[in-house]
Amino acid sequence: MEPNTNKGEVVREFPHLFRAYKDGSIERLLGTETTPAGTDPTTAVESKDVTINPQTNVAVRLYLPSAACSSSQKLPILVYIHGGAFCVCTPFNPAYHSHLNTVCAGANVIVASVHYRLAPEHPLPAGYNDAWEAFLWVASHATGAGPEPWLNAHGDPKNVFIAGDSAGGNIAHNVVMRGTAEGFAGLSLQGMVLLHPFFGNDKKDELVAYLYPTYEGPSNMMIHAPLDPKLSDLACPRLLIFVSENDFLKDRGCSYYEALKKTGWKGEVEKVEFPGEDHVFHLLQPSKQNALDLVQQFIAFLKQTPSTT
Repeated sequence: MEPNTNKGEVVREFPHLFRAYKDGSIERLLGTETTPAGTDPTTAVESKDVTINPQTNVAVRLYLPSAACSSSQKLPILVYIHGGAFCVCTPFNPAYHSHLNTVCAGANVIVASVHYRLAPEHPLPAGYNDAWEAFLWVASHATGAGPEPWLNAHGDPKNVFIAGDSAGGNIAHNVVMRGTAEGFAGLSLQGMVLLHPFFGNDKKDELVAYLYPTYEGPSNMMIHAPLDPKLSDLACPRLLIFVSENDFLKDRGCSYYEALKKTGWKGEVEKVEFPGEDHVFHLLQPSKQNALDLVQQFIAFLKQTPSTT
């Protein structure tokens, strides 16, 4: 895609992600497609968009399985955080929408897919703060008196999961670390799923440095979580980490897995690797057998009996 000459001089470009122009505007090269909420014809899942903060436009796309309205059973809640290198994509992207319709129906869970502000217009840590705000919004329904009827009527605050892919996996980890320090505001976290997560290694990351003005390299534990001396405190009983053989971030997910095991963390963690696959292949080629297998393992994790401790 050629630069938009109407915007003037390009001052910075990250291929396949975005161009930054001298006038301050950003041209995104990926993840700009959107699809509306509504009734999914394949799964009969209902979805709707709910604004949490009108000033920042932080929002969620909520998903409700079709059987929810005919049953008094409380359902698990999944907070999902999309990927896109902190700078592209939204929950309204067709690939995420289709994926979460499938997960919602298969696991019989309510999904809150977080719409957070993107860098560089909103530099990190804005995205981290937005995800935490969305998590607290979900928690505001713990007593059944929150602003959203679907969560009040159908959500089980004692059976909550968080998940994210790529940069969204990094954000999900940081939501849990913040909850570890500050409390989960009445929610009981049962597990976390990280799909091809991004974490920094032992070097400074060039893209992150552009998106996160106060980032100084591996001393930043939000980016470089495997190096965090507080990782053993992670208040999450179970983790499932997906990696792929040909993914450029495979080593990042593996290093997080190994770091957890070495810290003395008391939870249970499983790592699943898909041979021959690339980054977020399950979103890009959802009909592949490996993609179907990944989704089924994701669903099975969400359907396990919650801890009572």
